[in-house]
Amino acid sequence: MGSSKTGRPKKEFDKREFTDLVGYGCTQEEICWFFRDRDTGVPVHPDTLSRWCLRTYGMSFKEYKDKNSLMPLKIKLRQNQLKLSEKSAAMAIFLGKQYLGQTDHIEVATAITDNTREEVGALVNELNKTRRSKDTDTDSV
Repeated sequence: MGSSKTGRPKKEFDKREFTDLVGYGCTQEEICWFFRDRDTGVPVHPDTLSRWCLRTYGMSFKEYKDKNSLMPLKIKLRQNQLKLSEKSAAMAIFLGKQYLGQTDHIEVATAITDNTREEVGALVNELNKTRRSKDTDTDSV
């Protein structure tokens, strides 16, 4: 007698949709919900998705996501930022700082007047007097 496999047929998912969802940064839970049963609304079980990844890509869901997930998302985000920088000065400045090494330079100008010099001189004299009086108090003890 030949051995015939029984049980449920293996679940298959659309590879392009799966890759796009991973590329958008979706979690395993979100991808399971996306591939939910259309009649009942029950999400695919995470183990089912993991087994499919292993069969299809030779790696677990986590390994696949770690290897492939953020590149498409980063590319799309950069495209959106560059497009936004055409209309938003704040975004253009942010991108300039991030990628072009641009920085804010703040210059502080101070002006010392004769009055300021006199006030500083008076404070220094007062400080010196206080120190002398403390020294005198310490010597007499």
